[in-house]
Amino acid sequence: MTQKKTPSVLFVCSKNGGKSQLAAGLMRDLAGDAIAVYSAGTKPAKDLNPQAVESLTELGVDVTGEYPKPVTDEVLDTVDAVIVLGTEAKLEPVEGKRFEVWETDEPSERGIEGMERMRLVRDDINARVQKLHAELTGD
Repeated sequence: MTQKKTPSVLFVCSKNGGKSQLAAGLMRDLAGDAIAVYSAGTKPAKDLNPQAVESLTELGVDVTGEYPKPVTDEVLDTVDAVIVLGTEAKLEPVEGKRFEVWETDEPSERGIEGMERMRLVRDDINARVQKLHAELTGD
């Protein structure tokens, strides 16, 4: 019996403090050990966005210990799929890898700010993460 390789995904945004951390936290919570999850930023910030952390906590998702990390060739070589969240982060597609840009909801363009904005962003990303999870696991 051959063992199936665990699918892996890298979520990328510019600062790795908000959207990519939301996606990674949501995927880890949903997938458990079924998918290896990484997150990184093209221009990593110093800290996670506190509203992003709070919005995950509201769903029972704990990202304690996470911090902004840079995109590295090592991680790019490791993963099966690269998902860029939003249009701010610029990353060239990697040959042979699934590569997607998710143009996520941006409520601030509609005048929605603060936690209300973050919840809308989180919920948009969560719906996409659930779809990606089903595609990667075949569920």
